[in-house]
Amino acid sequence: MIIRNGTIYDAVHEEPYKADIQIKNGKIIAIKTKIKAEKNEKTIDAEGKLIYPGFIDAHSHLGLDGYGIGFEGSDYNEMNDIVSPQLRGIDSFNPLDPTISQAMNAGVTCVGTGPGSANVLGGTFIAVKTYGKCVDEMIVKDPVAMKCAFGENPKRVYREKGNFARMSTASKLREMLNKAKEYMAKKEAAGDDIFKKPAYDAKMEALIPVLKKEIPLKAHAHQANDILTAIRIAREFDVKLTLEHVTEGHLIADILSRYDYPCAVGPSLTHASKFELQNKSWTTPDILARKGLSVSIITDAPVIPQQHLAMCAAIAIRNGLDEKYALKAITINPARHLGIDDRVGSLEVGKDADLCIFKESPFAAGVEPEMVFIDGKKVK
Repeated sequence: MIIRNGTIYDAVHEEPYKADIQIKNGKIIAIKTKIKAEKNEKTIDAEGKLIYPGFIDAHSHLGLDGYGIGFEGSDYNEMNDIVSPQLRGIDSFNPLDPTISQAMNAGVTCVGTGPGSANVLGGTFIAVKTYGKCVDEMIVKDPVAMKCAFGENPKRVYREKGNFARMSTASKLREMLNKAKEYMAKKEAAGDDIFKKPAYDAKMEALIPVLKKEIPLKAHAHQANDILTAIRIAREFDVKLTLEHVTEGHLIADILSRYDYPCAVGPSLTHASKFELQNKSWTTPDILARKGLSVSIITDAPVIPQQHLAMCAAIAIRNGLDEKYALKAITINPARHLGIDDRVGSLEVGKDADLCIFKESPFAAGVEPEMVFIDGKKVK
């Protein structure tokens, strides 16, 4: 298939350009002018249209928090165990939840989704496409990160169960990481001798990829001191880290710029419903981006419905964020944040053919894509 004559915003080059895009077996195989069609090859004329990469949200709970069905559809927080790293987001994901097609129709083609923030350790996130009926066939990468949480949420949920203060949250995370280090050392020392190996522990096994830097801790942290605690612990244990929400990041931007951890900012289109949100600001993405940090804009869906991701970027633009950067904040930056930029996040040869065709800028009010392609298949 060839999409001809569109104006391409590829999230790589600073300026848009006019070219054809050739797609085969779900991949982009060429981007250049006047591509010669093979015999019987389908073509789509995009003259006068704008072509963008499929949008990506680095942090949501899409498919884990059911739409319109209350408690029965809420599968993104395990409320019985404050440390549950062994849980896997893939096992709660419901591909048929209506929110997924709503996201797809708005041009969101891939999301990082997984457990919520009730627990100090909540389990693993996945990166998944927004089209399909079987999660195993929609997966881009599993796992992408280990969710951990600081601040009000674990305090509130477990305040009667031994987690009243921020000190308790931090101590529980340290305890689990130290136990996992010891478990991993014993396991490695035992080699192939099954009689010397420690008894199997699902929680410890789940944390080994974190200690080996195969996946990062994905740290829910709104308040400035919580953000810095997440950094303190990550440095203490020499593990990878991504910062999630970063609500007060603009207050400590100079400090954050020293460490260069990826920042997923949001949800911002909400009421300040708790104390740690009192300083939230739409200027945060711009302030952090100007400090050289990698910023992704997120919905935290369903806090903000997933289909409004581009609108959140548009509001950030109106509050100072450069429009070219705003596109990166919902495409290539979240792809890098999730460790999947080898497949998605920009329009480049060799990447998945996930793209959207618009009549006008996706940052204009009320605009939705005319067409959406995922893995080269027209899904809208």
